[in-house]
Amino acid sequence: MESSNTDKEVAYRVRKLEISDNNKGFVELLQQLTVCHPVSEQEFQKRFQDISLYGDDHVICVIEDGNSGKIIATGSVFIEKKFLRNCGKVGHIEDVVVDSKARGMQLGKKIIGFLTDHAHSMGCYKVILDCSLENKAFYEKCGYKQKEVQMVKYFI
Repeated sequence: MESSNTDKEVAYRVRKLEISDNNKGFVELLQQLTVCHPVSEQEFQKRFQDISLYGDDHVICVIEDGNSGKIIATGSVFIEKKFLRNCGKVGHIEDVVVDSKARGMQLGKKIIGFLTDHAHSMGCYKVILDCSLENKAFYEKCGYKQKEVQMVKYFI
């Protein structure tokens, strides 16, 4: 039996992170992005509750593979409230990663679209993100453009 495009869209629907996603490989997926040590169930629940207090000002979204039940893509957006631009808001997109086995399926584009739409719906006048040079072309395909330079100072 052939699967339709509708079946695939349901199988790869973007949704907000749920507390049960810890058991679906969420932290392991983040380990494909950067240094991310294992997180205990208690630590995950505490951080989930902390982030939940921000409501729609801090959203983590995921895509769960409908067949395996694993989280295969994620990203987050944080809404910064400013005094500039008539007390405007800026969306900051962070921690975008697609499982290495699921790349090339347009899942990253779905994640970026969801996060961008969320920032826009929250009244942000812009949304920004940092990326590596290797990922620049991907973000340009998502409608982003290079602006200025990123700087960082790590404490650990």
